[in-house]
Parts: sequence; C-alpha cells; structure tokens
Amino acid sequence: MALVVMKFGGSSVADAEKIRFVANKICAKKKEGNKLVVVVSAPGDTTDDLLAMAQNVSSNPPAREMDVLLSTGEMISIALLSMAVEVLGEKVISLTGAQAGIAADTNHLNAKVKKINPKKIKNLLAKNHIVIVAGFQAINANGDIATLGRGGSDLTAVALAAALKADFCEIYSDVEGIFTTDPRIVKEASKINCLSYDEMLEMACSGAQVLQSRSVEVAKKFGVIINARGTFSQDTGTIVASEEIIKKFNGGRKMEAMLISGVTFDKNQVKFTIIDLPDMPGVASKIFINLAKINVNVDMIIQSAAIDKKNDISFTVSKSDMKKTLIELDKIAAELKTVSVICDEHVAKVSIVGVGMRTNPGIAAQMFDILAKNNINIEMISTSDIKVSCIIDEVDAMKAVQVLHKGFKLSKK
Repeated sequence: MALVVMKFGGSSVADAEKIRFVANKICAKKKEGNKLVVVVSAPGDTTDDLLAMAQNVSSNPPAREMDVLLSTGEMISIALLSMAVEVLGEKVISLTGAQAGIAADTNHLNAKVKKINPKKIKNLLAKNHIVIVAGFQAINANGDIATLGRGGSDLTAVALAAALKADFCEIYSDVEGIFTTDPRIVKEASKINCLSYDEMLEMACSGAQVLQSRSVEVAKKFGVIINARGTFSQDTGTIVASEEIIKKFNGGRKMEAMLISGVTFDKNQVKFTIIDLPDMPGVASKIFINLAKINVNVDMIIQSAAIDKKNDISFTVSKSDMKKTLIELDKIAAELKTVSVICDEHVAKVSIVGVGMRTNPGIAAQMFDILAKNNINIEMISTSDIKVSCIIDEVDAMKAVQVLHKGFKLSKK
C-alpha cells in the first residue's frame, strides 16, 4: 500500500464534466490500494476572474484582503470534487489549508510555508478517507489566510508529500509531462522521461510553467519524487527526482543521452539599467539590499567596467515587480544625484538546460553561434553548470526557441 499525493491543476477541474472525470481517476487510484491525499487548484480561470473583480473595486487592494478573496477559488474546487467522489461511494473529506495544518509566514500573496502539522490528515487516512486539500493557501501566525504565490498548489502538494513521507507526488495538468520546449511553439518537441531536480529547477526558473520552482526546491530538499502527468492521458509522464532515483525509472538515462534536456523562454522579464553609478564600495550592495527589503527577486546581473570612476549595472526582475522596483531605484538615483535609470519592458529570457553541459565544453559557444546565425542579438548572459540564459529582444523569443531546439537536435526522433 502506497501513500500518494495527487495534485490537479485548474484546467483539470474547470467544469462539472472534468470534475467527475477527476473523481473517477481518484477512486480508481484508491481501489488499487493506495492511501490518497488530493490537492486541487481553483477551477479554470477562477483566480484570474477574482483578480479582475478586485481591480474593478480597488486600484490598490490590500494584500490581506486579496488573500481572503483568492483563497475562495480552491475552496470551490475541494467542495465540488469531494461531492463527486462521495457519489462514487468513497469516504472523502475536504480541508482548507488551515484545516490541513499548513502554516506560513506573514508575507501576503507570496507566503512561504513554515511548517505542516499532518496529524489531522494522518488520522483521516487511518480511517480510510480520501483527503482533498485546498492548494495555494495556508494560515499565518496572525490567524490570517495566506496564499503561496502563482503555482502555489504545486508547493502545497510537494510540501504535504514531504510532511507525510508520501511514496509519490503526482502533479496532473493538461499536458502529458515535461517537454523539451513548449509544444505550442515547436510541434516536434519531445516528452522527457526523467529529469533531475537541478534540471527541473533551472527549467522552472527559466520560464517553463509545468512546475512551480519553489515546489521543486522543496522536493529536492526532502527527496520527494514528482511525477508530472496529464490528467486526461494514460502516459506515464515525467519523473523528477535525484540522479540516483532516476536510474531506477525507465531504465535510467540512455548511455548517449542528449547534452541538452530542454529550451525554455520567459517573456515575464524587465531589464533595468542604472547609469553612471559611482565606482566605490557599497553602491551595489545598497541597490540590491534595498530591493531585497521590498521582496524583489533579482535574476541576471551585469556590471560594466569602470570609466572615469563610474560604471553601469543592468539586471532583470519579473514584470510583476516592475513598478515597485522603479520606485525604489528612483529613490536611490535621487540620493546619488548623477545616476539615471532605464527600464526596458520589451525583453525575454531564453535558456538551454541540461546536465550534459557539465562535462561537455563548448555548449554555450554553440548557443551563441546559433543565435548569431539567426540575427538574434544577445543583451545579457548568465550561466551555471547546467544552464545558459540570454536576454534578447522579446520579438525574437519564439524564433530563438525554435532555432535552438532544432540546433541542439531535441525534436522527436
């Protein structure tokens, strides 16, 4: 008997027919002898609809009240799905994040999970219940609802799997697994059988939207095995685990495995350039410490060589952080007097990811050569031992993905 956490995204429970389909899938898994905890997102576009409603009422709604509002979407899902499972004859109960024992910090709209008390869920599982938990939400030390940011239901599922020491965490969505790139852009994209935590984390941070990056971080920390699968498919999906565990699935990696696992892109990028900064100790730290204080996550950073005791710094942030970043940088520019700030919204990040890059020199050069031959200019570069990312003009993003996917021979054989 295995303990399995199953997570279903919003597209999987978008209407009554899909909810009934998911209920049957859950009951079939239960009949195989598994203990089940099911995590569910809000139905369809409910979260976007709630955001739009809030903007119609207030141009700057309080974060606490936004958490109260946005958490209602998942409550709709858990109640309806529990009803559908109950009709099929299984013992089932729905729980909010707070009822499930999920505690978070006080950072509204993007809270971090602090701890989970799984006692209630364990008691219900012992009584043979299927436990259906609202994703994306928790309770903070003030007794307030806190939401976990976009894609937070993935984090709920993985965190629960870690707390319960589940055998597997299955993440279901409307795609059959994780592909070498977005199949909507490259029809020949291949499904990947298995990925290491590091590869998946780099892909998630670089724009792949199959799994939330924070959920992959938690999975890696606690050794949670993730299976990313399609709700409406019988395909086995993609296993995300440690390199050691991967060897046990699907025969492990092929001996002549591809150097590159995937190509990702992210249009949710803004590039800031601060011009004529004084070339002296403490200036860069002042900028980035101040941004950290307002919860702005900086991605790529480049500092130019000093000329006449002045230099420039460029960096990228997500578009959702653009306004508060600009306000903070204007304050810093005013303090330093001669500094000016340029904001470019029309950029995109394109990345190649793969563990094969660790032992194969020249991969970055090959990427740059492919982009150059297709007249795609590179504005910024960032590398790790398994990833190379480039900031380019957003108009070239789709073309860059296509030529890199073809250049690294990632298409279906």
